[in-house]
Amino acid sequence: MDDPVFTYPETSRNSGSRATVSLFLSLFLLILAFFILLVSISTFEEVKSNAVMNSLSSTFATILPPSGDPTEFTAKDGDILAAQQFQDQITEIFAAALQVAKIDVVQPGQRMRASFPIESMFASGASDLRPVSIPLLDRIVAAVSGSPAGVKFEMEFVIAAEYGDGNTLPVNQTLGLLRAGNFAREMAGRGLPPGSIAVGIEPGDPKRVNIWFYTRQEKS
Repeated sequence: MDDPVFTYPETSRNSGSRATVSLFLSLFLLILAFFILLVSISTFEEVKSNAVMNSLSSTFATILPPSGDPTEFTAKDGDILAAQQFQDQITEIFAAALQVAKIDVVQPGQRMRASFPIESMFASGASDLRPVSIPLLDRIVAAVSGSPAGVKFEMEFVIAAEYGDGNTLPVNQTLGLLRAGNFAREMAGRGLPPGSIAVGIEPGDPKRVNIWFYTRQEKS
């Protein structure tokens, strides 16, 4: 005798499917109504919005156009080796000239940072460079100028500043900005290739300065 085959009425199966769809549709409508309610009871506070926008604008403002966001460095083995040698050379330069400098290799062969007290390079309370820092600048210029074909070495001099009224960074002429401008002019005057340096400002301890060094592929 053949085994019995059990079947369910087609109408029952369709009814279950329709019930499931209706349940999900109800949940989506409930969520939609919840967000519509949130939007309807919210208020726009212009004062707080302006404070946020001013803070962002001053935080990411630069005195000179930045050298650009660091991108992934893909090149031949020889270029990668040159980039690594550049970072090693910069490390040796600062280790010999400024024992107080802190060197961080953020991305091997691509990006590194030298951080040091600003008055180890500038006269106390003045915007003039210390005479003892001139040999350091000459060695940096030589290192940045020694990029091989197809590769470009760049640097960014970033001063730190404290927030002022309204949680904004200073935009008027300050001692820090004067120092940054003098540094850029001194580097250009000592032979740094055009377009190889940018100057910026960021929140932080105004007694310290950061110099970023980048390795990028030249655009063909």
